[in-house]
Amino acid sequence: MNRKIGVRLVKCLVAGAALAVLLPQAVEWGNNVYAASVKPASPVSSQQLQNKLLQAMDTRSETLTFTYQGRVNGLKQQLEKAIQQAMESDPYVNYTIKSYAFSYTGTTTSAEVTIRLSYRETKEQTAYVDSTVQSVLKDIIAKGMTDHEKVKAIHDWIVVRLKYDETQEKYTAYDGLKTGSTVCQGYSLLAYKMLERAGITNRIVEGRGGGQLHAWNLVLLDGHWYHMDTTWDDPTPDRGNEVSTSYYLLTDTEMRRDHSWVKPYPQANTSYRQTLSALITAGGPKTAVYQKLYNNLEYPLQDGKGLVKSSADIKEQVSTSINKGGTTLTFGYQGTERSLKEDLQPLYQLGLKSISYQITNLGSTGNLRVTLKWT
Repeated sequence: MNRKIGVRLVKCLVAGAALAVLLPQAVEWGNNVYAASVKPASPVSSQQLQNKLLQAMDTRSETLTFTYQGRVNGLKQQLEKAIQQAMESDPYVNYTIKSYAFSYTGTTTSAEVTIRLSYRETKEQTAYVDSTVQSVLKDIIAKGMTDHEKVKAIHDWIVVRLKYDETQEKYTAYDGLKTGSTVCQGYSLLAYKMLERAGITNRIVEGRGGGQLHAWNLVLLDGHWYHMDTTWDDPTPDRGNEVSTSYYLLTDTEMRRDHSWVKPYPQANTSYRQTLSALITAGGPKTAVYQKLYNNLEYPLQDGKGLVKSSADIKEQVSTSINKGGTTLTFGYQGTERSLKEDLQPLYQLGLKSISYQITNLGSTGNLRVTLKWT
């Protein structure tokens, strides 16, 4: 008996934490193995095989048995191809299958085949995801919303609702909805399901983030593809209703600053900032909506508007915030992290005991988005 085992592994990286996510493990047996559990069935052609697999996966069947009619010497490759095509035709199913295995025995022109499948999410759990997603979308998607608004509402709901699973044991959308935490695979699966149900075409991307294996989504809006990483937009440790948009609808070039991928995916070459700018310029009944999105995504800072450029500017803004009882401030900064550290020193003259900051890049401008906290 010849046995071959192949494993695909995806990890997620959030704020320096590496998370392991195991994808399907394939176990294949050669055609000299006797499959004792196989029961006689109607002959199945290679053209029918994928449909049978899709139906079995959709109903979460764990065993599929049938009689294959055709040249058996190429059956192993046909089975491998059919299983992969069936999985890839439904991204949600693809990433909920834990493992698969097949065995067959027969003559040179026919064979009795058994395919065994195991899942990370049961049929009942997927039904729970479907019903929850339907309920949530009714709450967050209002009549007359544009697709742009729908994507933002879904992105924000996921980031606020989920927490990153530090145990690295929760991989599914069901885990995320039921327990409130999951890893990148669960984030991207939930995003896929919610976007799909809202009528937004999207894909799940396998790649690397920050040097670690990772998964996120590609979203199609008005004929253009954009990257969206809800995992990396969720601050860690979790900070309640705080939502980042640093990885919201990015181009390939923007995403490749710290993400990479090898598999072929649709190209994302259109700047979302430019897309919104064009929609605002075009005018129309939704102009205010697009302008609000533009402002919420802090694109004016990328345009160079309202940037803080000196220690005096920072001190003035922090002083104003303190007088209003504030303990935090977010602003766009023109400079490097090194110069920022120097410009923050005069803040201690305001009587502050401690100062901390977080920074992210403002697009490809070279400027920084800074969030200060103090006591």
